This record gives sequence, structure tokens and C-alpha cells, in this order.
Amino acid sequence: MVREFTRRRKSPARALNGLTLSVPEGEVHGLLGPNGAGKTTLVRILSTVLLPTAGRAAVCGHDVVREDRAVRRLVGVVFGGDRGLYTRLTARENLEFWGALQKVPARLLRARSSELLDRLGLAEVADRRVEGYSRGMRQRLHLARGLVGEARVLFLDEPTMGMDPVAAREFRTLIGELRGEGRTIVLATHDMAEAQALCDRVSFVRDGEVVATRSPHALTDLAAGVEFDDLDDAALALLTDLPGVTEVTVGQGTTRVRTDSEEALSSVLATAVGQGATRMRTLQPTLEDVYVQLIGDRGLKV
Repeated sequence: MVREFTRRRKSPARALNGLTLSVPEGEVHGLLGPNGAGKTTLVRILSTVLLPTAGRAAVCGHDVVREDRAVRRLVGVVFGGDRGLYTRLTARENLEFWGALQKVPARLLRARSSELLDRLGLAEVADRRVEGYSRGMRQRLHLARGLVGEARVLFLDEPTMGMDPVAAREFRTLIGELRGEGRTIVLATHDMAEAQALCDRVSFVRDGEVVATRSPHALTDLAAGVEFDDLDDAALALLTDLPGVTEVTVGQGTTRVRTDSEEALSSVLATAVGQGATRMRTLQPTLEDVYVQLIGDRGLKV
């Protein structure tokens, strides 16, 4: 008996869905979103690693498809993990290899490699094989690799993954220095504190689309809230039905109300006071609160 097996073809997945994004020169721009939202795909297209199937993308005015060579001379890419490093080479050899690919003159490349290794705290281990490096050391080498060609635009995908808190803090300080040098940085991260500390603006990406782009401070207006101690059922019902109210949580003697704007928050306060509320506290939202509101509480779903 002979059985025939046929391989099912998977339907093509749409990683980006009409995504529109513009990042001014010299800005640190954050990309926030769940796994599978399209952040890494976007970074790979902008760095010419992937070809887009539709639409147009440009870096410093150069089309990523028609002028890919010009784009590669302008960008540096730092991916998390071990991708892009040759572990049987030393850190210095890795940098000199990548610099040669970017056609950095040999004399300049040697000097620049030494400077970057020193700047990133790798000078003492520069001539050791990378296979013996810790994850944090490898991440610093990733950044050095991204800078060896004097990139004007840096794409950082989870750059502090695996770093201990001290190394991550030093890394963030370095990102601030790079911004001071006029470089444009696109940072894809899940770390809300990192995005809030580093980014001039952040974009939330969901299902291949940008759902909001603002400064971290302005974005917190989207999760503005207030907590009441003395709301009765009638007042609670009125507040729940107000436009712009996104969440009402009743706890032990308190009621928390979240809104999507300062205008909606003002309406909540006026209504509550009109219903006799006297004890209330404004809530200071974080970027994480905004993330949950815009992206949704996905739990362990991917």
C-alpha cells in the first residue's frame, strides 16, 4: 500500500499592514508592541535585510530597494542574541571583518575598532574569542559592530536583552551620547522604562500597524485616571457611560477610572463632583499603562 502525502502550503502572513512612520533626523524613536507585531520586520526592511512586497521605505532619502547600497553605508543594525557575531573570532577580528565589508579603510578601521572596544568596556577582552563572552559582553560587541561604519542611523532591536542592570544602565548612557552626536536611533524594545528614559517619541505597533505615535509624556494622557473613595452606584453608572472612559475598576472601598484623554478625565471629575464625590486622587499613568490600553492585556498569548 502506497500513501501519497502532500505538503500544505501555508497562507502568506502579512507582517506589516499599511504601516506609516516618519522619524526625523537626530531623534531616538521607540517601537513598542507585542511579539509578532511587526517591529523586527520593519527594522529588517529599513536595514535592507528583507525586501518589502509592497509600499515604499526610505532612509535619509534613499529608497531601501533601489538604493540599497547607499542605505547600507548609512545604517548600523544591532539585533539581540548571538546573530551577527562570529564566536570563533575575537572581538577585534569581528569588528575588522564587518568594517571591511563596509569598505572602511584599513588604517581607519584599526583605530576605530580600538576606540569602540575601549568605549564599550571591551578593551581588556578585545583579543579573546567571542565564544567565551557573557551575553552582556556580546550585546556591547553588537553595538560596536553597528557603529564601526560610522552609521548615521542605528537600528537597535532589544539591545539590552541579557544585560545585567548595571550594564544596561551604562548602555542607555551610551545611547544618550550617540544621540548627542546627531545620530538617528530606532529602538525596538519591550522595556517600558528603557523607552520612557531614552526616546523622544514612541510608536505603538499592533498587528503590523502603528496605533499611536507621541512623546512618552504625551502618551500618558491616553491612560489618565482618577481614584475615588466615596462613589455610590448611581455615580458609578454615570461615569461608566461617559465618552472617553476606557476602564472602571471597583476595589476595596475605591473606584479607579481610566480615560483616553485629559478632556475625558475632566468630564469624569465634573460628573463625580456633581454626584457628591469629595475624596479623590489623580493617578499618574506609566508607559506600561498606555501599552496595556493600546495593545491590550494579552497575557501569555503571542
